[in-house]
Amino acid sequence: MQLNTMIARQIVERAMKIIGHSVNVMNEQGLIIGSGDPHRLHQKHEGALLTLAENRVVEIDEATSNSLKGVRPGINLPVMFNGNAIGVVGISGPPETVRSYGELVKMTAELIVEQAALISQMQWDKRHREELVLQLIRESELNERQLLSIAQRLDLDLEQPRVAAVVRLIPNKTNALSLEHLQSMVHMLENPERDNLVGITSVSRNEIVVLKPILTDNGEWSRQSEQKKVRALLKRVSSQQAFRVQIAYGGYFPSFHGLARSFQTASATLAASRQHESVLYYEDHTLPVLLSAMPEDDWRTRHLNEPMTLLVNKDGRGTLIKTLTSFFEQNCDLVQTSENLHIHRNTLRYRLQRISEITSLDINKLEDKTHLYLSFLKWQQKT
Repeated sequence: MQLNTMIARQIVERAMKIIGHSVNVMNEQGLIIGSGDPHRLHQKHEGALLTLAENRVVEIDEATSNSLKGVRPGINLPVMFNGNAIGVVGISGPPETVRSYGELVKMTAELIVEQAALISQMQWDKRHREELVLQLIRESELNERQLLSIAQRLDLDLEQPRVAAVVRLIPNKTNALSLEHLQSMVHMLENPERDNLVGITSVSRNEIVVLKPILTDNGEWSRQSEQKKVRALLKRVSSQQAFRVQIAYGGYFPSFHGLARSFQTASATLAASRQHESVLYYEDHTLPVLLSAMPEDDWRTRHLNEPMTLLVNKDGRGTLIKTLTSFFEQNCDLVQTSENLHIHRNTLRYRLQRISEITSLDINKLEDKTHLYLSFLKWQQKT
């Protein structure tokens, strides 16, 4: 830690409010970098050099000041940090008058230095944690030696199981989102969840990535504890008026080498989501996510879309669409679908037969049913 002009200015301003005497701050070369008398700035202070050389309080009277360069009567005390003298704080005035203020000013200076060092360390930690996140999610930039070095300095265990989650901020009404809103969201994600690794992936798209520590069992991760946390987070977000959020969780892939893939699955899940969905998990949307990667102008996509296009055009009242939706939601179970729709099983069979006729897909054949289901998922993504 070194004294700089900003810290020196803070020491001078705070100390002079307390004691009413001019205060000087000298760096480790004895140069005045902060002073109640601006004319003394950037001058060499021989009294400070003596204080540093002998690591002791040096009092200077009128006679002594005449024999030293850049010195006036007063008292000079070493400023200590981690057991080392990093500079000197001096109080101008007759030593017998200012002596009683010495320890107070020294303590004030050292407290300001410690606070500045703490802020600097926190900023270093934050900057490097974000750098670590961005490297972990970009597989092409993965430098294992560098990552392990940063993680060690941050006291992080990269082998801690984690999944990636992408948080998208959506403005409420006509509000425009700012960097301050993103930083506010980052603060919510970091506190009290201090083990979260958080980084802003895209300011323009209002997205934040979180690498969340998880509990695993037989290679699978437990969503139960995470669901409690995300409910609490959504409640905190709802208390402010500027934005709401969508959160997409990626899949779990072991070791920190799998975090890039987890991020890819989270991003793809969010991209395939609909605006009203608040929380999504890749495992619940695997097929729609995979289908979303298909280009719309490809003949395969058009062929896949065809059954639902035909059905929508023929189903003016939406009865068949509602039936098909329930049928797939109930895992194609006729009994459960009938009960869910409050219709007789024969009515359900008639509607499914009508769907087969319109789409030219036999709903009782696995391949045709699969084609219809994939077509349904693609259609659902658009609605």
